[in-house]
Amino acid sequence: MSSPVDAKLRVAIIGSGPAGSYAAGHLLRHTATELHVDLYERLPTPWGLVRAGVAPDHPKIKSVTNLYERTAEHPRLRLFANVEFGRHVTLADLRRHYHAIVYAVGTPVDRAMGIPGEDLPGSYAATDFVGWYNGHPDFRNHQFDLSGERAVVIGAGNVALDVARMLVLTRAELAVTDIADHALEVLSNSGVREVVVVARRGPAQAAFTNPELRELGELSDADVTVDPDELRLGDGVADPNADPTALRNVEILREYSTRPLAGHTRRVALRFLLSPLALGGSGRVESVTLVRNALGLTADGSLRARATDEQLQIPAQAVFRAIGYRGTPLADVPFDAERELIANENGRVRRGEYVVGWAKRGPSGVIGTNKKDANETVGALLEDLAAGELLDPDPISDEALEQFVRERQPQLVDYGDWLAIDRRERALGEPAGRPRVKLTTVAELLDAIGWGGDD
Repeated sequence: MSSPVDAKLRVAIIGSGPAGSYAAGHLLRHTATELHVDLYERLPTPWGLVRAGVAPDHPKIKSVTNLYERTAEHPRLRLFANVEFGRHVTLADLRRHYHAIVYAVGTPVDRAMGIPGEDLPGSYAATDFVGWYNGHPDFRNHQFDLSGERAVVIGAGNVALDVARMLVLTRAELAVTDIADHALEVLSNSGVREVVVVARRGPAQAAFTNPELRELGELSDADVTVDPDELRLGDGVADPNADPTALRNVEILREYSTRPLAGHTRRVALRFLLSPLALGGSGRVESVTLVRNALGLTADGSLRARATDEQLQIPAQAVFRAIGYRGTPLADVPFDAERELIANENGRVRRGEYVVGWAKRGPSGVIGTNKKDANETVGALLEDLAAGELLDPDPISDEALEQFVRERQPQLVDYGDWLAIDRRERALGEPAGRPRVKLTTVAELLDAIGWGGDD
């Protein structure tokens, strides 16, 4: 007969970013049944894209970690960081020890443009650039040549605006943030003077949020320009799906199109109804060929951009693609290859397995969108709990389960270890008036705990 400690209802969450952290919070607030949550994270640091995806000059957005910290301090939650699913622990391991498993792994791979010249040096994925300037260990050693005067960003979402803004921020603006030191030096010495953001459809279809778009006009040394002709072309076909955010974006863009230049040394040009056809250059990116698009209504009432016969070529020395993300399969976990997401129905994957966040619905929304999403998935899990449809794991004590994971990964980073890393980074940043100086390799992060070295 199992002891009470052996009979605990346990949930494993794979991924400690916003989706995983919100799911953990929802589970721990459930009062009908006491649930215990183990939060698994591949990196030695938690919080996922809040740490490694939110732009350094957005500290207010990063402050959501205060909520995640309160969740992590809950007595029924344990952090098992520096533990990789599929390497240190397998699906079979988790099914043997947990009543439910929740995948919160995001969509980590960028989408390619699929055009000639995309593999030329100077052509970059925004995913890599964002990870690099945010100090993500996977991107620490990436190289970005920013010696040219013009960069082109392909995309019409907040990531595209983040990339554009980071390329034109001054050293003074960057130096008070938690940007990785290696990126601070490269960006401060950048030769980029103009960033052209290219959107396939019109202004009303751009996925920018109003605050992100508005803050472009508040940069200390960069003008923002919008071609009035492209605004008029975008207005030529009414968008039946335009929401208040989209309509406000159009108003902001109209204001930019009439704003006089302030004579700043850098410029961000927002262009619409253009798609990349090819990147040109001899040995590296030297130009981008674009085609003019026209908007038209489809049979289902949505707007689609169709290429016209008009083409233009602009010189450019760097190109960043920010056209979306896709999920990658996890070992032994059902995967929807067409949607490039974990196969699921409203968060249910199969008995005892669930998914939240971008891996569930695709890369859309802002950080807060994951809260409602996680609530839906946790609701499905709790319904299955009430119906007796979760997994039936082997009884194991808390101590034995942690020992099992530590045997697989002796350098497991628990929440106390993360707090030691956090203190080190904050202490490094304090003399310069920065929120933190990020440690950007696994070896540096483990050294902050007193271990040193990579595993």
